[in-house]
Amino acid sequence: MEAPGRAARGRAEETPPERTVYMDYNATTPLEPEVIQAVVEAMRDAWGNPSSPYPAGRKAKAIIAAARENLAAMIGGAPQDILFTSGGTESNNLVIQSMVRWFQESHASGGASAATPHFITCSVEHDSVRLPLERLAKAGTAAVTFVPVSTASGRAEADDVLAAVRPATCLVSVMLANNETGVVMPLPAISRRVRSLNQQRAAAGLPRVFVHTDAAQALGKQRVDVADLGVDFLTIVGHKFYGPRIGALFVRGLGELTPLYPMLFGGGQEQSFRPGTENTPMIAGLGKAAELVTRNCEAYEAHMRDVRDYLEERLQVEFAKRIRLNSRFPGTERLPNTCNFSILGPQLQGRSVLAQCRTLLASVGAACHSDQGDRPSPVLLSCGVPVDVARNALRLSVGRGTTRAEVDLVVQDLKQAVARLEGKPRAEGAS
Repeated sequence: MEAPGRAARGRAEETPPERTVYMDYNATTPLEPEVIQAVVEAMRDAWGNPSSPYPAGRKAKAIIAAARENLAAMIGGAPQDILFTSGGTESNNLVIQSMVRWFQESHASGGASAATPHFITCSVEHDSVRLPLERLAKAGTAAVTFVPVSTASGRAEADDVLAAVRPATCLVSVMLANNETGVVMPLPAISRRVRSLNQQRAAAGLPRVFVHTDAAQALGKQRVDVADLGVDFLTIVGHKFYGPRIGALFVRGLGELTPLYPMLFGGGQEQSFRPGTENTPMIAGLGKAAELVTRNCEAYEAHMRDVRDYLEERLQVEFAKRIRLNSRFPGTERLPNTCNFSILGPQLQGRSVLAQCRTLLASVGAACHSDQGDRPSPVLLSCGVPVDVARNALRLSVGRGTTRAEVDLVVQDLKQAVARLEGKPRAEGAS
């Protein structure tokens, strides 16, 4: 049947576009309407330089202060310990470079300037942690230990992290939740062990070990509290919780309890730790996004868990023994929205399946690895997933507005995509 008005315009009848369902919320999220409103209002009313005394400048300064308070409330920290950055990559690099500087200066004062700082991280970290550490190691500026995750739990276990500590260790950096599997790392246990160890190290005259976590994937999906986590640094990424593409860094006792060194030098903004005229509209949006998380996080989490669990149930019903749920590890906590799975079959590589999908918008893993072709995910391989299974993996991550009806559409779409790849006739009536 023709769409209304088409005949009058003299156009040939066209096939209406298929409905699409987005399930790549771990890659990025859309802006909430309230966030958009906050950004627009700041652009219109707070265009002044936050360092200027006239009304538009004072309004910008007030908006930035309110956003800082909202971010602090979201993670249970203090406003004065929040620095605004361009995003997660900058925040992570700022921590790593600061620890190099701190270690070098601390040891230079003790007459041991040749000492090399040692970092500990895990084998499934985001590139914005892994790559700067690899570059430091290659340059001989630092030593790095990449602790493998357990194939039984998918986690970097506290025992393994602590076993890697050396006299020159200055930082443990372990992500709060993995972006591909959704596995939540045992940060409270790691931090407790490091604090206990630091007491012994102080008595022996050894440097303190600081703890950093990249919380990009966890924020907005589950409660995050820096007091419970016990971390010294925590990375915040706005576009992962329906905010704009900027970020922030929590530093416990900024400049007093925990050292930080600027990578940029300029006008003294952000206590001179991250100078540059503040991006008021984006900061306003980030603050509003944080406020929404503080207000609604339990509801967001419950909804996403319900939809994700329904998705996994439907996948198991439709594909039976052909499905492998790669992100399920017995006894391991995971994000409420993430489902990593493989449909078994020699023709069903993840990218091939997605290319055949007409409804589903998703990815095979981390968006920053989208150029790796059909190579299996290093994260899944680290977790003990066999190569042929990892090559078929898809990561579906649901959002605040994802519905069960959309899950049904996606599962049907996957079923038809598999049938096309395997040369089987589609189900009767399928479009």
